Amino acid sequence: MHLRRLPRFAAPYRMAQIVTVLGEAGARDARAHIDTLAQAGDVIVPISAKYGVLEIGGFVLVWERHTEFATYTLMCPGEAEVSFDPNRFEPVISTMLAEMPGEIIRATQVALIADPSPDRGPAALEQWFASDAIVACQVADGLARVMSDFRLNPDGFGRLLILDRGLERDEQAQLVLRLQELGNYRNMALLGLPLAQRLTPSVTELELRLAGLTHNVSERKSEDNQLLDELTFLSAELARLAAETRYRMSATRAYAQLSRDRLDSLCIVPIRGFQSLADFTERRLIPAVRTCDSFSSRIEDLLQRAAWTSELLRTRIDIALAKQSRDLLTSMDGRTDLQLRLQQTVEGLSVVAISYYTVGLVGYVLAAVPNLRHTMAVAVSVPIVLTIVGLSLWRVRRRLHS
Repeated sequence: MHLRRLPRFAAPYRMAQIVTVLGEAGARDARAHIDTLAQAGDVIVPISAKYGVLEIGGFVLVWERHTEFATYTLMCPGEAEVSFDPNRFEPVISTMLAEMPGEIIRATQVALIADPSPDRGPAALEQWFASDAIVACQVADGLARVMSDFRLNPDGFGRLLILDRGLERDEQAQLVLRLQELGNYRNMALLGLPLAQRLTPSVTELELRLAGLTHNVSERKSEDNQLLDELTFLSAELARLAAETRYRMSATRAYAQLSRDRLDSLCIVPIRGFQSLADFTERRLIPAVRTCDSFSSRIEDLLQRAAWTSELLRTRIDIALAKQSRDLLTSMDGRTDLQLRLQQTVEGLSVVAISYYTVGLVGYVLAAVPNLRHTMAVAVSVPIVLTIVGLSLWRVRRRLHS
């Protein structure tokens, strides 16, 4: 794995860096683009998947690909005095921009000049920056001063001036790399802010709808099916928003932390009368990051509240179903008791009917007996037949139950 770094250089020196955000297929396009540029120059460091150094038309081109973006840094010796003429990098920069993949989010010109004199302050260089927006501070334990207004100039580039007051060997390259990474990571962190601002009204609307649904669940004045449909739709919308924004918000937090790390490594010392780089970064970055954190927290909170409301609604439906089941069982018990009584009534009638026909048969038998009072004999046989039939049916029913 290559160690990502800038080649060693010394003041005076000029650089132009362009940062482009890559899409889903951007990795392949970025590699194809740098391979095309390499055909027109010499390879200093072999191009890998994420790093390469070329020499093109008298310029050194350092290419670096990150997860979501790529940087193109053109480098060349500069003038002893400050200069931010974009034509200095022609025609290579136009060739590089012609088919550059992705969307450019940052373009910066960097001028490094030797300035050992402690008497030369930032006010002497205000011709290159907006006087009401200058950010100036000492870095690298006072061995360098940094100036910028962090504004986009008519040529499409921002400007960064570094005054070298004793940097040695790789310190110039390391300082420029940290400063550029600070700006690049800060801009990448800010990509989450427009997304959070655009979707905040939708989150607010869903929050109000969820509050209304929760109230309706507690009031028991709405149909369960209607509430369930609305809650399902709301939960699906929240899940969609969470899936749509989770990666961007997580990336914002990661880039913000990287920006803080780079800021700490610069060892910044403020210059009286000017806003420091730390002040500018905190004022620009922290509110945006907190907005994104608040947005993510709101979505997670709404997802949790939607789950609680869904649980309450399910409990309400379960209670209603349990009540219906209880009423149904009570009704079935009543019907069973009624059926039992009807069965007992039918059994009683069956005893009478069977006894009636049995007595009739006995009457025919007794009619054949001579010297027998037929009417009296039939009357005597009636209770006997009833008793026998009743006992017989009782024994049959007992056997069936056993």
